Amino acid sequence: MQADLFDISPSPQPLPPPLPDGLSFRDDVLEPMVETALIAAIDSLPLAPFRFQGWLGKRLTHSFGWSYDFDRGEVAAAPPMPDWLLGARRTAANFSSVPEQHLVQALLIRYDPGAGIGWHRDRPIFGHVVGLSLGAPATLRLRRRVGSGFQRCSLPLPPRSIYHLTGDARHLWEHSIAPMAAPRWSITFRSLSDKGRRMLE
Repeated sequence: MQADLFDISPSPQPLPPPLPDGLSFRDDVLEPMVETALIAAIDSLPLAPFRFQGWLGKRLTHSFGWSYDFDRGEVAAAPPMPDWLLGARRTAANFSSVPEQHLVQALLIRYDPGAGIGWHRDRPIFGHVVGLSLGAPATLRLRRRVGSGFQRCSLPLPPRSIYHLTGDARHLWEHSIAPMAAPRWSITFRSLSDKGRRMLE
């Protein structure tokens, strides 16, 4: 019965243009009771402020599988994913068609009011990026440089929704989330890129 709460069709919902190639999305992939349990589990972790070259961010994070140290620019082993996270990973795998065992890193984040995330692309050691959104709705903003300006678009992220970044959306576009007005939690699963696998062999 518990497994059924996480099982979804692998077919993503079609997105209207001009969203980038390689971005897929689906709403309501979790039952509300599963969302509540995941939020409680995240809040039970020793969450720490995000660190970037000596600067402390407002969002609170915890990693499993692998962690990335932005102060040193290095990846390091993190604790293995706990059992309570494996159902969510299965949901991410079913949605993205990335094998479960390839989603080797999980980044858990709590965004308290005022916390967001600036423009970025995920580190090149990682490949596929699959995100689950919990709590307050947010907007995933995307941009890529075109000439002297940017092409921009956005994707609403309701609670219990999921998105997948691969291809152009993953490698050519940056993404960000504006500071939140209400608490939000996210679980982001990542695979290793070919570069990442070579580095960690």
